[in-house]
Order: sequence, then C-alpha cells, then structure tokens
Amino acid sequence: MSPCPAGTFPYMTRPGDTLWSLARRYNTAVDAIIAANPGVDPGRLLVGQVLCIPSGQSAGKGRSFSKAEVDLKSGMRMLWEEHVAWTRMTIISMAANLPDLDLVTGRLLRNAADFEAALKPLYGNEKASKFGSLMREHLVIAVQLVKAAKTGDSKAAADAEKKWYANADEIAAYLNSINPNLSRETLTAMLREHLALTKSEAVARLTGDYATDIALYDRIEKQALSMADALTEGIVRQFPDRFLN
Repeated sequence: MSPCPAGTFPYMTRPGDTLWSLARRYNTAVDAIIAANPGVDPGRLLVGQVLCIPSGQSAGKGRSFSKAEVDLKSGMRMLWEEHVAWTRMTIISMAANLPDLDLVTGRLLRNAADFEAALKPLYGNEKASKFGSLMREHLVIAVQLVKAAKTGDSKAAADAEKKWYANADEIAAYLNSINPNLSRETLTAMLREHLALTKSEAVARLTGDYATDIALYDRIEKQALSMADALTEGIVRQFPDRFLN
C-alpha cells in the first residue's frame, strides 16, 4: 500500500534533488510538494527520503512567449549567473590571497545594483531600492562569512551565517510582499538551498578539495537559473499586460 495520499505518488530522493527541480520534473509546484509532506524541511532534503509528489497538471502547454517575456527571462538569468560567478571568483581570490580581491569583490557587490536597476521599471524606485539593499547585504555577509572561515574564527563565522539566513528569509518575505505570485515558502526554500550550496563551495575551496568545489559550482549554477526562472514566472503573472504577444 502506498504511503502517500490519493493524488500523489511516492518518490525516493536522490543526490542533487531539490524541491524546485522535482516540481519542474513532475510539472507541479513547490508549495504543493511542501503541503503534501508536512514536517519536511524544504532546505534540507535527505538522500533516500520518501516524498509524496502531487500529480502535475498540463497547464501552459502550447503557450507562446512574447519578446518582452523572453528578454525578462534572459536578463534575470544573466543577473543570477553573474551573482554566482562573481561570488565564486571572490571566494577563489580570497582563498588564494590574490591581488585582485578588492576589484573582484567590488564587481560582486555591483550585482545588487544591477538587480535593483532591473526591477525599477516594474516596481518603482523605492521598492527596487529596498530589494537592492537586501541583495547587497546578502553579498556583504557572504564575504564576511568566507573571511571568518578562512581565518578560523568560528564564532564570527557562526554569527555571519545566522545573519545570512535571516537575510535570505527577509528577501523571500519582501519579494512575496511586493508580488504575491512569488511564494514566500518557495523562495525561502530556494534561497536557503543557495546559501547551503555556496557555503559548501567555499569550504571545499578553502580546504583544497577542488573536485568537490567544481562539482558544487555546477549545482549552484543550475539552482541559480531555477531561481531566475521562478522570479520571471512570478513577474509575468503579476504584470500580464506587459508581456503580451
């Protein structure tokens, strides 16, 4: 007898699985998976864990995409690609004491301003500025965390990590407050996964485990693109008239 309720099917998690990747694979929603699995921590799936996956719907088949929507998706993906790429380069420069650290860190922090600029035409200066500030805080804390880890300051690292997760939760809540189509629970799960992967990437680089470091970056990049697409989909639903064919 299936351990899952009617309308769902059991799935045993594998390495690399996330709620977002499972939702996309089985044409369902992260919120629906969370609702079908009370007690499961969305940001900490365990390999071999059995989840109940809701049966997906075929909504959206055959839909065409306007140039405006394609441009938004491409732009959002570029921002998240730059986000994780410059984070990685900052980690590498810091780990190796490279002379370009200040320049690389400065380019990383520019990502927050670029996100702000992308949201201004949709949400106005004030709301976009608030999001830009939260993203800058996210990046600044990441740098502080890596510095603390490199110097072996476990207390400073723990404090920074606590602030990092609180900031991620604040980002998710804020995006949901300006766009109800962006699920707070989904965004929280995705951002927390992003933090966990980035921390693991930094640890692998600092300890010289380069094979793991590279493998983790592959996962980080794919997960970042998933976040980009989630934001695009939520924005298109909120402003349908802006993205008509």
